[in-house]
Amino acid sequence: MSTVSYYTAEGLKKLREELDYLKSVMRPKASADIAEARDKGDLSENAEYDAAKEAQGMLEMRIAKMEEVHSNARLIDETHLDVSKVLVLSNVKIKNQTNGMEMTYTLVAESEADLKTGKISVTSPIGKGLLGKSVGEFAEITVPNGVLKFEILEISRD
Repeated sequence: MSTVSYYTAEGLKKLREELDYLKSVMRPKASADIAEARDKGDLSENAEYDAAKEAQGMLEMRIAKMEEVHSNARLIDETHLDVSKVLVLSNVKIKNQTNGMEMTYTLVAESEADLKTGKISVTSPIGKGLLGKSVGEFAEITVPNGVLKFEILEISRD
């Protein structure tokens, strides 16, 4: 059974572009690699041919998986999201109660998470702990190191 994944417009566009690239560029390249290896002689002792066939199989598996993800992808309608609580696509400014450090994160679907750009998954421990909270509330989040306590300072949307 396939699972539904939720994407922002930007995330869905990236998924489509990657899928198109795999189909239009990588698939023909894999076929060309196989043809080139086939021209080199006896297939029973041709390691290059075996490697090219295996690479093509891996590529086809990746394409099939991405097509399944794409077919079950749903676009998040940002206009109907409540701004008073932390939800998917919320920009959340939090303050660590232990060290006083302030951070701002955007909560996104798991497939779009990228800590370098400040995007954390709603399924991560911090993401789960922040969901549903309002400004002024505290979130106690259990992480492998122990328990972190964050204060929600600000919630916004782009």
